[in-house]
Amino acid sequence: MIEDSYTIMRIFAGSWGAVFLFVSFVAVVIFTFRPGSRRVHEDTANIPFRHDDKPAAPRAATKEGRK
Repeated sequence: MIEDSYTIMRIFAGSWGAVFLFVSFVAVVIFTFRPGSRRVHEDTANIPFRHDDKPAAPRAATKEGRK
């Protein structure tokens, strides 16, 4: 019984699993390159540079901060 379920799952993963992964990949690529996503990606890419005009606030001096 266990060998039969293993064989069924192996066949399913080999055929429909590959189809599922391919369709998922295509969906992610289409979602990434959809019209209008350039602004979102540029905004996300610039997150580290948003507050470059002023230095970061100093950390509070605590025992953990001194280590």
